[in-house]
Amino acid sequence: MMKFVSGGIALAALTAATAMTATTANAADKQVLNFNLFGPKRALTKGMEVVADAVNDMAGDKVEVKIHYGAALGPQKQTPESIKSGGYEGGQMCVGYYPNKFPLLSVMELPFLLPKDLKARAKVETAVLNHPDIVKEMVGRWNIRYFAPALLPAYEFMGNKRIASTDDMKGVKMRISGLNAKALEVFGGVPTMVTAPEGYTALERGTIDSFGFPYSYAFGAYKMYEVSKYSTEGMAMSGFMCWQGVSAAAYDKLPDEVKKALPDLQVKAQEALFEAYDEADKKWIPLFKEKLEVVQFPPEERAKLADGAAKFWNEWAEEQEGKGRPGKKMLEFVKAEVAKATGN
Repeated sequence: MMKFVSGGIALAALTAATAMTATTANAADKQVLNFNLFGPKRALTKGMEVVADAVNDMAGDKVEVKIHYGAALGPQKQTPESIKSGGYEGGQMCVGYYPNKFPLLSVMELPFLLPKDLKARAKVETAVLNHPDIVKEMVGRWNIRYFAPALLPAYEFMGNKRIASTDDMKGVKMRISGLNAKALEVFGGVPTMVTAPEGYTALERGTIDSFGFPYSYAFGAYKMYEVSKYSTEGMAMSGFMCWQGVSAAAYDKLPDEVKKALPDLQVKAQEALFEAYDEADKKWIPLFKEKLEVVQFPPEERAKLADGAAKFWNEWAEEQEGKGRPGKKMLEFVKAEVAKATGN
């Protein structure tokens, strides 16, 4: 009897050890994708969250997507380098943070080129992010592929200078990306680049006078209204071109079912972003109108900003061509996609 019990215990121990070894091996085999997102969980991160949840549900035994908020894995300005070096697998990026690092993709930050309507813009972004020349630029320079959308609504300005016309921009330190800045410089604006997480302190200290941000969610998420007196409505400028990228090497290792599902998941993520921004508007716009002077920027003043934008587009294309890149081809592609998305 004792021999039987002892034998049973030994067999159980062996079975448990074997199961533990198998579990450890399975855990070791699971592909983990760590994504570095700057800022808090907010409307913008909804797209990435939708894709991450879907991938984890679909292939949780083979791959796990982990989201780290607040740039917990490293500074947002070093995301391309960190992904390329293998510091982590994926992250949120915006072209304006990385001058000259995504030169062709910077076409998406040209002033007044993209549609004001977010759903139309989403169609253009999808086409551009999947364009062979953009894929080549991302993979060739940074070992990065497009993974999930980080669509941004049109930009307005919030801060401590009242801006009701182009004349009001003279001498105003305005946070906006480099290419959009050209349209403001014509009217005397002084573009000053700081990252989103730095914006609150920059406004509070007067490092900048007015902060360009996607309206309305970003101003609310980063509490810019707490250190501001004014906000614009109606300027509707193009802003940053942002997206969630993943290491091309990590992408190549993904299960086939995940790769096949990604395009549809990206569309679902866009739809989730539309809903999140609508909800944000319902929450934040009434609060802004209660706490700030919300200045309506007249259509005729916006037209002044937009007039001559084609000059900047063509200058951009010529500069790219001069550096051996297909700038003219890319600009014409984007213009055609804008026309298709807007029906014009």
